[in-house]
Amino acid sequence: MLDFIVIGAGQAGLAIGKKLKEKGYNFLILDSSKEIGASWLKRWDSLKLFTPTEFNHLDGLPFPMKDGEYPDKYEVADYFKSYVNHFNLPVQLNTLVKSLEKKIDTFFIQTSQGELKAKAVVVATGPFHTPFTPKCSTKVNEDVLQLHSKQYLNTKQLQEGDALVVGGGDSGFQILEEVANTGRKVYFSGPAKAQTIPQQFLGKTLWWWFDKLGFLKVNKYSYLGKKLSKTMQPIIGTDVKGILAKPNVTRVERTTDANEEEIIFGDRAIKGIKNIIWSTGFRPNFSWIKNIQLDEEGYPKNFRGVTETNGLFFIGLPWMYTRGSATLGGVSKDADYLMGKIINEFTPTSVETKKEESEMA
Repeated sequence: MLDFIVIGAGQAGLAIGKKLKEKGYNFLILDSSKEIGASWLKRWDSLKLFTPTEFNHLDGLPFPMKDGEYPDKYEVADYFKSYVNHFNLPVQLNTLVKSLEKKIDTFFIQTSQGELKAKAVVVATGPFHTPFTPKCSTKVNEDVLQLHSKQYLNTKQLQEGDALVVGGGDSGFQILEEVANTGRKVYFSGPAKAQTIPQQFLGKTLWWWFDKLGFLKVNKYSYLGKKLSKTMQPIIGTDVKGILAKPNVTRVERTTDANEEEIIFGDRAIKGIKNIIWSTGFRPNFSWIKNIQLDEEGYPKNFRGVTETNGLFFIGLPWMYTRGSATLGGVSKDADYLMGKIINEFTPTSVETKKEESEMA
């Protein structure tokens, strides 16, 4: 039986995996993908991080780019691969975890590769689980191409004709700009205005200012943290006004319904839309974990990753403690805290074995 199973080989899983390796725990990192970094490689081709290089370092291995540069998805995936190789982390790919249940003092993990057992588990599956699309998407004519932002890679996927982009977050505006640049007629179902922040200000990156002003250290339990964690994140580094001002972009109201011939936006109906990209976010899904307590947003109840179930931990959740909890540059701080709790509760099997051998001698 293993000391630990870590579920997920993204930045959170690798960050805690490095800590477990240093302390001598017998563990395994599981991931359903066929390669390290796959969760990034599956996202749209032009995707870049909003955070510059100096805020993307995992513990012990600097991100291999110059400060002030913004890595793309391929560079992030390569960095993850390098991290696994550099620290020789035990990762098992092509392993989908189907269920997790604790019985007495043992966790039973049912996977696509069979059953595994462990004394403790760290769930590091991140915040992006089930793509969300509104119910009206099921009423759209089957001739219309529908993609969620998770499926969207580039404009070559689209068929000829008008397009609709739904969703006003960072991904929605980035995809809207890319689709609009093809010259086709594009409808945008999202906010008329959005709070935007430039990536650079007075010669410094936005994240430099966030760091100096202490925003990155604000925790979710403080007064400011409670406000920030409930506020919609501003659009970073995207010219929203410029995109919406393009002659081939038409903003419409919220997408409310559809039928075989048209898409309905409030009191307006439009015909002829051939492509829809739903940049409407994700919903958490932890239904595969037995007897778990969830909060009002569907995330596991925890304090800084520690749950009421002895031996069950989480890492990489949005605002698990600070704004940076789900980012490359912030997850290592959560891993440090979690490791302190783990050390107090669990002794590595290797240490227990040596102790038993010493006592027998």
